[in-house]
Amino acid sequence: MRSLRELFGPRGPFASELGAYEERPGQLAMAEAVERALREDRLLLCEAGTGTGKTLAYLVPALLSGRKVVVSTATRALEEQIVSKDIPIACRALGIEPRIALMKGVSNYLCRRRHAEFVKSPESLRPGYARSFAQVQSFVAETETGDLSELAGLPEDDPVRLEVASSTDTRIGSACSYYDECFVTRMKREAEAAQLVVVNHHLFFADVALRGPHPARVLPDYDAVVFDEAHQLEDIATEFFSVRVSSARIARLLEDLQRALSQSGAADPLFARTPVAGEGPSGVLALVERAAAAFFAELGARVESGEGRIAIEPDVFSGDLQRRAFELDSALEGLAALAASAAGRLVEAPDRVTRRRGEALSLLERRAEQLREQLSIVVEGGRGRVVWLERTPRRVTLSSSPVDLSILLRERVFERVPACVLTSATLSTGGSERPGTSPFAYVRARLGLDDPTQPVDELVVGSPFDFARQAVLYTPRDLPAPGTVEFLDAASERITELVSLTGGGAFVLTTSVRAMRELHRRLAATLGGYPLMVQGEAPKAALVARFRAAENAVLVATMGFWEGVDVPGRALRLVILEKIPFAVPTDPILVARSRALEEAGKNPFLELSVPAAALSLKQGFGRLIRSQQDFGIVALLDERVHRRGYGARLLAALPPAVRVTDLEPVRRFWEAADR
Repeated sequence: MRSLRELFGPRGPFASELGAYEERPGQLAMAEAVERALREDRLLLCEAGTGTGKTLAYLVPALLSGRKVVVSTATRALEEQIVSKDIPIACRALGIEPRIALMKGVSNYLCRRRHAEFVKSPESLRPGYARSFAQVQSFVAETETGDLSELAGLPEDDPVRLEVASSTDTRIGSACSYYDECFVTRMKREAEAAQLVVVNHHLFFADVALRGPHPARVLPDYDAVVFDEAHQLEDIATEFFSVRVSSARIARLLEDLQRALSQSGAADPLFARTPVAGEGPSGVLALVERAAAAFFAELGARVESGEGRIAIEPDVFSGDLQRRAFELDSALEGLAALAASAAGRLVEAPDRVTRRRGEALSLLERRAEQLREQLSIVVEGGRGRVVWLERTPRRVTLSSSPVDLSILLRERVFERVPACVLTSATLSTGGSERPGTSPFAYVRARLGLDDPTQPVDELVVGSPFDFARQAVLYTPRDLPAPGTVEFLDAASERITELVSLTGGGAFVLTTSVRAMRELHRRLAATLGGYPLMVQGEAPKAALVARFRAAENAVLVATMGFWEGVDVPGRALRLVILEKIPFAVPTDPILVARSRALEEAGKNPFLELSVPAAALSLKQGFGRLIRSQQDFGIVALLDERVHRRGYGARLLAALPPAVRVTDLEPVRRFWEAADR
């Protein structure tokens, strides 16, 4: 077998497979480090700068390792890119045909049972559902995978799509009469037979959760895992291991149970003697609805109004609110008993259709019991967790999140999986938080990799791009401080000057929705000659496609565009960062984590907020230079990088572009680069 040096060399198969191939020493260094980690069961942290070719650098050794490898990445879009683009390139160059499987969460697949039930339900006849229903019917007749992403014209929140999608709440499992032809079943069988399985971080942690106290799993057994976009691991793990009780979730449970009872012929007289004294099915459903409404109304009265996440202190759940929580728990207990009673009458029926309806009702019983359990976790609180509330026009959500995931990740991932590779373009913070420590100190602490008894290999692979030639970093000193009333006006004027200089082709990236809207409103009055777009007016992919096609557009967006957006070429030549992307200081999870660091005698701002902002800044900067031919300007409009002590650390984390503080050098750079 040829060595990695030969494979990635100028006369190797990748040079033949890829046009305009360039040998990249950093790519080879990373591939050799990954190969060693897989061969010797090691743990590797690898930051691979933009343009390194990190995906092939881990795919090639993974495919050649002979081991069963899981590749976990941040989003479904990245999963699909790896499977449809990167893996085929690697396999053609290597001359191999390994079995590959793509796994997504079950909600991404059509459920044949739910589809069949929906077809027979009165809802399918609603005139407003006609167009969507027709699309779903065509999809069912043609699809081989059941992957709902193939329904590109159907929004993710379309009610028909929600009616037919699989979910962990609605899957019956092997007892389902559709089990053998189920799309999720097929997906899992393909993963069992595959050498390399591509998943996303959410699905990976779903597997981790089941492999904990329960003898179950989502993924097949594997020998090694590669975490791509590993800088997102803590946030995604926090989201996954949070517990949520929402008004919308309760409403959905009631709707599903009402439909299941109706389709089972469970009219009130038939089920008059339910476990809830004096209540038929309709009365039980109404009781839960009233109890939920009363609980969330009382909660709203106790909690101050505001945007975003609002921390809930443990003593809030007392008095009337505690009584409302008990009433909701009792109502949900009655609901579970109703579902169990209805199921018991059906699961022993001689015909399969009736038994299947009984199985569906048993599943609804388990959903009601799970809601009770999670309501108890939220209301009772507990050490190591933080409770918070979030309101939207459609729902109220009450959540309980873990404060520290480091022990869980260390014990249930890094100490159990033989070989682990964590890679991203942004893992180091450019300088250690304390002299003499690792540039990965922040991510190691957050992910539980700071135990001195656990060896961790570290590698920083710089970008092959010539940032000193291709980019200038403009950090003006003369703008008002962010947060002052003058800032947005001054910032919009400076943005207009910069956009006029480059002739558009600009991302304006903000740190909040409010700032995004305010800057968009101001720029609409000053940028009349350029197509002006704003996040939210169309799906993300559609906005990026329109931006790329226009070549002189200006897109105003918030944190969703700071990373994961790839616009190589002249279409994007100016990236403006409104201010340093510090996390919201009042966010309940951040507050709880800061308090924990303070109790440990540490400075939470310097050890948590600053390094996190450094990684986000690197991601924002990374939108600009995506190829050797790209050039342009990054502007950070936050004068605190000059005035505050942490500013030098933030700037040190960024690529080595030319640094300027005045507009004139920016103009000279642009005139020279744009010839």
